[in-house]
Amino acid sequence: MDKFKVVKKEFQKNGGILKTAELKDCNISSRQIKKLLDDGVISRVKHGYYELSDYMAREEVVIARLFPKAVIYLESALLHYGYTDRISTSWQIAVNKNSEKTQYDIDYPFITPFYIKSEFLDFGIGTFEVEGITVKIFDRDRTICDTLRYEKKLEKEVFNKAIQSYIKDDKKNIRNLFHYANVLNIKGKVQTYIGVWL
Repeated sequence: MDKFKVVKKEFQKNGGILKTAELKDCNISSRQIKKLLDDGVISRVKHGYYELSDYMAREEVVIARLFPKAVIYLESALLHYGYTDRISTSWQIAVNKNSEKTQYDIDYPFITPFYIKSEFLDFGIGTFEVEGITVKIFDRDRTICDTLRYEKKLEKEVFNKAIQSYIKDDKKNIRNLFHYANVLNIKGKVQTYIGVWL
């Protein structure tokens, strides 16, 4: 099997995105990487990350590969759970407040990072898989807590639909909801908007 077929397989195994180090693990030298770029076989996503030019990676995969610690957040999470049908113009991701901000300056996909204290970033995280790549997302109970926290930043229609959809959702976990609400200091809001329906 020629070297490029091995590399192509490696790209496909990793959702269409490879780091420079991963290309080098496939015995592709810096000169060969440059040639692949010049020939239009691969393109640079951001510094140190490449994608196959003829392989359209899913946006969630690109986010998970470029920012492995980021968590799908707020309206993007609401859409994933079917709590809204509004498709945002960018992916909303939660990232560590102390992370280097310039790393999020990418042309594609469009992302909106929310900088969050690490103690609020490390709980309520779930995952889902896309093309064999694990993508982090806040679970549905944490997502509703975030929706309540940022009520003023959301359109009223999006907010109301999210709350009603959560209340009807058989997969909700009320114990988790109240635990997260306690940590995020929004127990009163949870009681007001959701407690009355339980």
